[in-house]
Amino acid sequence: MMHTTSVAARVAGETVLLLPEKALYWPAEKMLIVADIHFGKAAAFRALGVPVPRGTTTENLTGLDALVDAHGAQHIVFLGDFLHARAAHASATQQAMLAWRARRSSLRLTLVRGNHDRHAGDPAAQLGIELVDEPHQVGPFAFCHHPDLDTPGYALAGHIHPVYVLATRFDALRLPCFVVGSERMILPSFGSFTGGHAIRPEPGDTIYVSSGDAVHCVR
Repeated sequence: MMHTTSVAARVAGETVLLLPEKALYWPAEKMLIVADIHFGKAAAFRALGVPVPRGTTTENLTGLDALVDAHGAQHIVFLGDFLHARAAHASATQQAMLAWRARRSSLRLTLVRGNHDRHAGDPAAQLGIELVDEPHQVGPFAFCHHPDLDTPGYALAGHIHPVYVLATRFDALRLPCFVVGSERMILPSFGSFTGGHAIRPEPGDTIYVSSGDAVHCVR
């Protein structure tokens, strides 16, 4: 795996790592936190006759493997939109996920249900995922899907797939970003083939973009 550079941030009295792979790591809990992985999104598009790339499920699972191995994670928390649509229950997607789970049987998995999860239905029981509703409180953090909830703790959320536009006179670049505020952090979308929404930071927000191999503070 290539060398990447993360950024340590102090929020809610805890140190977390903002990872270039568009995920968050909480070292004290050996917890990897990912938002909006959207398993089966490409399959859902193909079911509608849209010719989109295959292999996104494998790419997502390989990405999780790399981060678990690199950081020694023992617990993954998914901040909603684990499955994109009912088409995510398709055989090929399910078989890949079940094979991955068999290899990672000791890993604890928790899903904070998001809006797509309600439409897609819960993941297969064989995946052994703990299912919870937002906000899900662990220590000082409230794990959410939606970033605008009134929560009892510091909110870690996803949903909007934030990207930040770096512009010059001649060109512009859209990069996935972490939006870090005083009361909540919005994580970028982890999944392949999920797109992004250009955000306008609110007063007090700090923006960290991922170039793919490093995280940079840009605002």
